[in-house]
Amino acid sequence: MNRFWKANNRRSAYFGMPPDALSLCMIVKNEERTLARCLDSVRGLTSEIIIVDTGSSDATTAIAARYGVTVIPFDFTVADFAGARNQAIERAGGEWILMLDADEMLEPDGASKIERLIALGENAGYFLERRNRASDSQNPFTDYVVRLFPNRPDYRYRGRVHEIIDASILSAGGRLIKTDIRIDHSFSSDRETRRRKNHWYIQILKEEIAADPTDDSRLDFLAAEYHQLERYDEATEIAERIVQMRPLDPRAHLFAGVYHLLYKPDLKRARADFTEALKLRPDYPEAASFLRLVDQREHG
Repeated sequence: MNRFWKANNRRSAYFGMPPDALSLCMIVKNEERTLARCLDSVRGLTSEIIIVDTGSSDATTAIAARYGVTVIPFDFTVADFAGARNQAIERAGGEWILMLDADEMLEPDGASKIERLIALGENAGYFLERRNRASDSQNPFTDYVVRLFPNRPDYRYRGRVHEIIDASILSAGGRLIKTDIRIDHSFSSDRETRRRKNHWYIQILKEEIAADPTDDSRLDFLAAEYHQLERYDEATEIAERIVQMRPLDPRAHLFAGVYHLLYKPDLKRARADFTEALKLRPDYPEAASFLRLVDQREHG
């Protein structure tokens, strides 16, 4: 047992956690700049570290070796992020999984909060608060991602890109719970790199949609990719398709309304979208606010 894991086991015993309670799972590629920082942020918390590498050509594997981590190679000839994450889970021996990316760090008070959640033994996946900061910006934005969950054979990621585990947790009878555990995410803001990734993801998402037209979750991500490329006509068309597939989803109507109001102006359709969102969720403040904006523009 390496020094990293010995320290983890001592901490686990101190907090009353079994030594095999938590496995850290990661997928990486060329993460020499950030991997050590990520691993240091969870030192003393996890009982093991499983890293799946999708084709690094830098010092990533050497850094992992310094931490005593065995790196598992994964064939990424056909891009499949869910497959890579699931490969890590398959190799994990912990009763719980913590999933992080190499450019993320667990905030210092997160370890004790994770230990308390694990001790509860709930059949639940936990949303962590992720603070995203671009390399050239001091203004982070926040989203929530499920990164802590029990190690169960029916809890697996889905989606070749924008992979999620939420749906499998819910379909297997688990719950999803939001927490105030924070992870910091620092990413490169190079515009051209981001645009290349947008186009790559769009192609993969289209392939996924063609393979399974009933999976409307892929449409959500496709709309987001078009939006980031400022291709608002395509994003609006996808938002309209989402409404057709999820007519009882107030959020779908809200997003379609936003596109009809702000990006491909059609005030009549925007009003109908926001009105339907409020019909489905009468206490929907965002829909009510946008509907007032429609009133202002119609009478302005």
